[in-house]
Amino acid sequence: MDAANGEFPNAQITIAQCASLACLLEVTAPKPGNVHRGADFEHLTFADFVVSSVAIGPILGRTQELGVGRTVLEAVRATQQFVATNTNLGTLLLMAPLAAVPRAESLREGISKVLSDLSPIDSAAVYEAIRLANPGGMGVVMEMDLSGEPPSELLAAMRYAADRDLAARQYVNGFQDVLEVVVPWLVEGQNGGWSLTTSTIHTHVRLMAEHADSLISRKCGFEIAKESSRLAGRVLEAGAPDTTAYQHALADLDFWLRGDAQRRNPGTTADLIAASLFVLLREQIIDWPVR
Repeated sequence: MDAANGEFPNAQITIAQCASLACLLEVTAPKPGNVHRGADFEHLTFADFVVSSVAIGPILGRTQELGVGRTVLEAVRATQQFVATNTNLGTLLLMAPLAAVPRAESLREGISKVLSDLSPIDSAAVYEAIRLANPGGMGVVMEMDLSGEPPSELLAAMRYAADRDLAARQYVNGFQDVLEVVVPWLVEGQNGGWSLTTSTIHTHVRLMAEHADSLISRKCGFEIAKESSRLAGRVLEAGAPDTTAYQHALADLDFWLRGDAQRRNPGTTADLIAASLFVLLREQIIDWPVR
């Protein structure tokens, strides 16, 4: 069987393509509170994310050669050649370890070794990437201030931040939330006949309801982040995505998130979505053609 008959049995794509396409699919889906093809921020646009997605692909494709830290740093540098603000630091921090797993190994089998092999060189490169990206609301997310010397163990810094940063937690728990929670939710949507876009939006809301978004918490405080979770829960309670009640609740959530000068942007949730889409593509558990 072949593509002409609606079958794509050999639709394996490169790691570089997985990285770029995962970012493109994430930003294209009109997720509440985020930039997408129908909504820009004042200083951050859909085009910025599209350009960034293309810029990082070749670098992520070389992660096994470069190592995790250098991949993150070089991808941030590549992004900054074309985009004036941070679009992808969180996504890169999540995607680089996944891209470092040899293609012959499953991610569940290989990610632990990648994380345990992180070196002081990786730590120094990640710290430099964070300083270079200058992400909004970062504050002091690691035990040592970012202006100081990087720790010798990146995992130690991630452990310190794990209780308040869902992205950092992935380094500590072996990407458990990505591999065992978010990816299965996306697959569940596909198996239920939803388009990838619908499944992505629903999974994004589901993750917000489950975990107060780390970026919202850093920018606006934990109480505001908890309120975003509560409102996301109301969307899920409203019914299935094809119901009017769900769409109204989703619009209400989106409106609320875009208030306060767009500071309630659930960026960490979006980063986990992008990483999970990378997994779908890399593990060939995505339906082609994408609807």
